[in-house]
Amino acid sequence: MTTRGAETTRGAETTLTTGTTDRGRRLAQVSVRTRITVVIALLTALAMSGAGLLVHTLESSRIERAVNDQIDQEIAEFRELRIDPRTGERFDDVGRLLHVFLTRNVPDDDEMLVGYVEGTKPLRTKNRYGQEILDEPAYQAAVDRTSRDGGTSVIDSERFGEVWVTLVPVSNAGGDGALVLVNFLADEHTELDRTLRTYTLVALMSLGLITAIAGLQSGRLLAPLRTLEETARDITTTDLSRRIPEQGNDDITALTRTINLMLERLDAGFTDQRRFLDDAGHELKTPLTVMRGHLELLDLGDPQEVAETRDLLLDEVDRMSRLVGDLIVLAKTRRPDFLTTAPVDLGQLTTDLLAKARVLGDREWVLDAAADGSVVVDEQRITQAVLQLTDNAVKHTDPGDTVAIGSALTDTTATIWVRDTGPSVPEEIRERIFERFGRGQVRPGDEGFGLGLSIVRAIAEAHQGTVSLADTSPGDRPTGARFEITLPTEEVTPWPRS
Repeated sequence: MTTRGAETTRGAETTLTTGTTDRGRRLAQVSVRTRITVVIALLTALAMSGAGLLVHTLESSRIERAVNDQIDQEIAEFRELRIDPRTGERFDDVGRLLHVFLTRNVPDDDEMLVGYVEGTKPLRTKNRYGQEILDEPAYQAAVDRTSRDGGTSVIDSERFGEVWVTLVPVSNAGGDGALVLVNFLADEHTELDRTLRTYTLVALMSLGLITAIAGLQSGRLLAPLRTLEETARDITTTDLSRRIPEQGNDDITALTRTINLMLERLDAGFTDQRRFLDDAGHELKTPLTVMRGHLELLDLGDPQEVAETRDLLLDEVDRMSRLVGDLIVLAKTRRPDFLTTAPVDLGQLTTDLLAKARVLGDREWVLDAAADGSVVVDEQRITQAVLQLTDNAVKHTDPGDTVAIGSALTDTTATIWVRDTGPSVPEEIRERIFERFGRGQVRPGDEGFGLGLSIVRAIAEAHQGTVSLADTSPGDRPTGARFEITLPTEEVTPWPRS
């Protein structure tokens, strides 16, 4: 039973899933070029903004340090002034001390010195601010706050901007007073703001230029991917011959090369599959036609004809079973679980192969050599391949001819061979006999399908090895045949099992 609350929850989950899907679909509609350009633009804007903020912070700190150094210098000079140049004695009059200091000191453009003596008007140095700053309520409040202990106050004047007011109390036998240092930071901040505005303008122009270059460059870099996408869209299962142009020597070129190799493997695989199906259909068509013809002409009233037809049909069924079995083996060679490898003593394997092959025919069986060492292979598959070669040798030799098996081992390869003293294989068909349904000159009674040697080659290639054919006695009139299976001594790494 479903409750209404459960329906509501299910509806909310559906809405959430739909919303997430819609967002993913909208994001997928934005091209990679646009996303790369936007990311580069955002990172550039963030870097430039951070640089501007850092410059503002550092310059503001520099201005404050410069003002503090200026204040410290003025206070140090004031405290070093002790002797009255007129009398040659220490100052005993506060007014006289302040007058001499203000007369000797030449303030900067953004600095003003003011002397206060109890009961008299303020003494000040001349600058562009004049009396206006002294009439500022904020200035007067700052002086009042620091009149007893001294110190620095920062005020924010509507007319003069940021102003630092530093008061230094003075007292001696002639009375009490104070020296006030007034520093105006408006010009420094104005200059900093002007610099930052210029920086902002240059940064915006640079951001636009970088964004444009990023868009052009990303489009150029992604052009091979667009070509790859267009080519992949045009490729179908009926035409795998097209390849993607390879340009440059970067990661995209490496990807293009990898996809081209994949297309080559797919093309070869589909070609083999189509040829395999065509050949299999052709080979199966003959026994089926034979069976159908005999069944159509069968006289059910004749027991002898029924028995003969039955035997013939069973023989054709056996041939079809062998053919299907061979086809299944060939089909399995490309599967990841075709091989089950393990260390095998190569010498013992060679001896066992000779013992198993003896029953295939009345031949002079010889052990050429037995290697001393082990190799990592699938023993059953190698046995199947070698027995196929020995069966092939028996079919092409006569009783009393020699059929030999041997093996050899080096640091990198292991070789197993089967040789015979029968007729040599003609040069023009040596490659064709390893193909599926490829057959050379056959003797009467040979009912093979031309799949044996192709199975041998498939087993060798599954072990990352090869199979080759050479004459036993090469020369002007070569005789015999020597089939060699060459395998790597290192362990074969199969595909992951699915």
